[in-house]
Amino acid sequence: MAAAGLERALREAALGLERAGEEAAAALGAVRAALAAAGGAAALGKRERELFDAFLRSLAGAPRAARPEGVWQRCFLEGPPVPAFCVLLETLGCPRLYPREVVEVLEQFLQEGRMSALLWEVCQQPVQVGSQELQEALLNRIVCLPNHVSNKLEGKNPPVFFPQNYFPFLGGTIIQVLQKISDSLRGKIEILGILVPSLMELTKSDCIWQRICWRLVEYVPDRWMEAVVLGFVQQTPGADVLSRLLGNLVVKSMKAQFVVTQKMLLLQYGHTTAVLQNLLGYLALDSLRRALLIKALQELLETWSSSSAVRHSPPEQQQYISKAILICLSHLKETEIESCRQELLTSMMEGVKCHLDSSLPQIRHLGMIVAESISAKINTDGPVLKFQVKVTMKFMSGTNSCLHFSYSDDDLIPYDMSEDKEVKIKAPVYIRDCIEVLTGCEDMDKWEATVKALESLVRKNPEATREVSVELAKILLHLEEKTYIEGFVELRQRAQVAVLTTDPIPVAKYLTSQFYSLNYSLHQRMDILDVLVLSAQELSYPKSHWKTKHSGAPKPCIQLPHGSDSSKDWRRIVDERIKNKTRRFATGHSQVELASGPNEFNSVAGHFFFPLIQHFDRPLTTFDLLGEDHFVLGRLVHALAVLMYLAVNTVAVAAMGKALLEFVWALRFHTDSYVRQGLLCCISSLLFSVPAECLLEDMTEELLETQSWLGGKRRGARPHLLLLMERTAYERQQITVLCPEHPPSTPAACGFW
Repeated sequence: MAAAGLERALREAALGLERAGEEAAAALGAVRAALAAAGGAAALGKRERELFDAFLRSLAGAPRAARPEGVWQRCFLEGPPVPAFCVLLETLGCPRLYPREVVEVLEQFLQEGRMSALLWEVCQQPVQVGSQELQEALLNRIVCLPNHVSNKLEGKNPPVFFPQNYFPFLGGTIIQVLQKISDSLRGKIEILGILVPSLMELTKSDCIWQRICWRLVEYVPDRWMEAVVLGFVQQTPGADVLSRLLGNLVVKSMKAQFVVTQKMLLLQYGHTTAVLQNLLGYLALDSLRRALLIKALQELLETWSSSSAVRHSPPEQQQYISKAILICLSHLKETEIESCRQELLTSMMEGVKCHLDSSLPQIRHLGMIVAESISAKINTDGPVLKFQVKVTMKFMSGTNSCLHFSYSDDDLIPYDMSEDKEVKIKAPVYIRDCIEVLTGCEDMDKWEATVKALESLVRKNPEATREVSVELAKILLHLEEKTYIEGFVELRQRAQVAVLTTDPIPVAKYLTSQFYSLNYSLHQRMDILDVLVLSAQELSYPKSHWKTKHSGAPKPCIQLPHGSDSSKDWRRIVDERIKNKTRRFATGHSQVELASGPNEFNSVAGHFFFPLIQHFDRPLTTFDLLGEDHFVLGRLVHALAVLMYLAVNTVAVAAMGKALLEFVWALRFHTDSYVRQGLLCCISSLLFSVPAECLLEDMTEELLETQSWLGGKRRGARPHLLLLMERTAYERQQITVLCPEHPPSTPAACGFW
């Protein structure tokens, strides 16, 4: 009835537009009333929309007398938004309507939220032949609306049609429509929020309801199976309840089996720990489903032990897989472990290797946790795998469950040492005595005192240190912690730095030669890199900088005799007199004189740098930088970048830069992101340290190749290089102007431009 009334009102209004005055106003009022009675524009069918579209076109072309002010605009604002918007844009050039009138209606159209209704209506329209082209034309009109309005009004737009105002408004409208879409989809998912709790209550003690529930989920179509299974898993409070609701669904439905054993475990990683416990506990509760539990564990271990997956999958996914493996292990029985013991051992060995090779500490910790858990399961009687670092994984209950790593000491009961008196041990005062204590002394207290005093002793006795510098460096490189000393690693490192800065050339030669030698651990090789970098940093700064940084001794000052009242306030009295008798017209910023001194790194930079870069491509029996030891390679690359940065204004900087460019070019396609990040640091340090003239004269080809690589792989670094080239070209142009008799070769001749 309402639709018929609207059709009749639209036909009568079309006839009434041919007349003017009160009949036209009454006809338009009847259309608005019939539209409201039909439920608004959103409730209209296809036929009513077509009739309303024709009516709006007739209204836009009607004479001014047939369009009562304030009434005809409401017909456009209350009618279907898509035809209303299209007709308004088409009538911008209509001779019977002033453009300003149409723009005012369009402005109201935006202010009353009709643009949101328009986009929502487009989203609800079914896909038909030719509808894609119509939607693209409509969206083009929406995006270009400010241009259309500006063309008709000759640039005198209302503020709402300014691009800086219109497009943020359009973005907010899109968000509103997306929120509507989300709410509509969420309403469909909420069915499970009511259905699952009811089924949980009904199936508690009624086996008939259990069979009804099993049959219900078994007949779910495959296209909806994932949503149903996920909803059940998320809504149930435990694995036993889930088993009661789903029965053996994963055995009967291949789609459900794929969702449970593949998609939710290997392809998704956003589910909580509670969901994982429900899922894997459900597989473990029935003998028919336990085969799927073992199959899921095998596939999880295959992914966990894949070096490609460890390198390319995000840490969150690897943490999710590790949690799933630990939950699976907790459900295994002795007979099941015995049947797959060898497979578990193989996966553990392969997985822990690729995890420990990772440059991310979190990934290494995950590998330790899972490997220790697998070892404890398969070696119940014999020795189990234990790492020196104790890392624990805690599953927190609740929806916001997460993984926690913590380091803890051994659970030992401490001795009561409240009545013990500390015995002060005198440290050695000679360097050779320190060497004897560190190499052969059995007195741990004396050994500890020597370690703590060694750095200051080396810095106070440089001549004595130079006599035994290489021997002392060798001892410190192999020094191990015999007893607990707080900050032992830092104390040893500072002593190594002190020895290296005291006698740079021979000690640097020794350390760089040992970096590529046999029978050194990866930790010792990284210690060598750290010591070289810290020593280079100390040598490149003035001595006063490091004295103030390392020494905490008070500065010398004049001590006034006690009891002298006349001497207590003399400084304050003199300052006040000077202040009162001094006229200041302006005060400037006080300038602190920076410490200066010779750059001691200048003469030894090559001894630090070149030996490190020579043999990186020669694998040893226990050390392969281009193979499995890529983490050390990343540390080496970053160390070379720092040495290059500290070598600014040194004699060897040009040769170092050329060698570093060749090194970067050889490793530019390395698969590890940490190494590639270090290569970018090398290029940045090179551009900073090497003079621009040397870059463009001696390294033209290398720069061109590097520019091509940066342009293709690292676009963010390319402007830096181009800016350097432009700056150098400008400097050369200035030199040419000032000294025309010695014009330098231009970058254009090298083919840069």
